Amino acid sequence: MISGWYMLQRQRMSSFVDFFIEPYMESSTINIALEVIAVFLGILSVVLAQRAHIGVYPTGIISTSIYVYLTFITALYGEFIINIYHTAMSFYGWHKWKTKNISDKGLAINFSSRKDYFQTALHWSITFLFTIGIYYIFGKIHYTYAWADIFATAIFFAGMYQMASKKVENWLFWIVGNIISIPLYFIKGLPFTSIQFIIFTCLAIRGYCVWKKIAKTTTLNV
Repeated sequence: MISGWYMLQRQRMSSFVDFFIEPYMESSTINIALEVIAVFLGILSVVLAQRAHIGVYPTGIISTSIYVYLTFITALYGEFIINIYHTAMSFYGWHKWKTKNISDKGLAINFSSRKDYFQTALHWSITFLFTIGIYYIFGKIHYTYAWADIFATAIFFAGMYQMASKKVENWLFWIVGNIISIPLYFIKGLPFTSIQFIIFTCLAIRGYCVWKKIAKTTTLNV
């Protein structure tokens, strides 16, 4: 009986390993290595973001630059766009955080105002429509995964915009976008990245709690 249970567990483990490895059967070694590097730096970037450390930007820039390439070759055009945007916005955020650190003792973590919500909604809407257009041009709009990618892309654009201004609510956008991205990247043959987004989701939840506490403390001290 114990032997039968042991064999069943081995079969389940083997099936899980095969399920995870299969997407990489046709991938090149260099692409797998690039994905692993991007995953490691991406996780490090989020950890640094939790601590409001400026190192979030250089690590994030390298990670998203790699994903610009990986998402293009896997036809995730929405994610391709968001990684280009994320890279560009990281340079902007890096400059903004660095400038504030020099001139104003650091950009304070704060809550979104009505104006911030309006601008965020505008970013989301423009990105959503633009990404639909990209998928239409490439003839991929009829794929089911395309709409998940389009929605996630708009969510990430909004989150990146809020993060550059250290808005607490930026983490809520990351949480939603990360959850959508977990199955999306697995379907497109990037399981390591799917695992990364599971970790991202947990880190984003913690990041929201940490930033919310800091923002409330800052508000009370003003």
